[in-house]
Amino acid sequence: MRSLLDTHALLWWLQEHPSLSSKARRAIAATENQISVSAATVWELAIKNNSGKLEISALLDGFESKLAEEGMLVLPISLDHALRAGALPNHHKDPFDRMLVAQAQADGFSVISNDTIFDRYGIRRIW
Repeated sequence: MRSLLDTHALLWWLQEHPSLSSKARRAIAATENQISVSAATVWELAIKNNSGKLEISALLDGFESKLAEEGMLVLPISLDHALRAGALPNHHKDPFDRMLVAQAQADGFSVISNDTIFDRYGIRRIW
């Protein structure tokens, strides 16, 4: 199975936070699954860190190496992804989540997230 991590799911995994559901934790931990992190998620984390909404400077230092250690791949944003995200129905205004939807639709990913808004886009959500 190929899955994208929503921002909160990624943070909760890395911080071993109890809010991460057991189903999500099993999906991320399963070695047969391909877990990816969108460049949009990293962008969102950097913005939230810079604005003071999150204090994760230490986490972001060497972030690509940290993801690699976790066996996670980074999914770049393509032109197709950008066009799809812009053309999505307006069920959701969050540009980062809209990008995850577009990437999931384009590339056949499920999304690991507790946010039920993803269900409105017809993609598989794991939680």
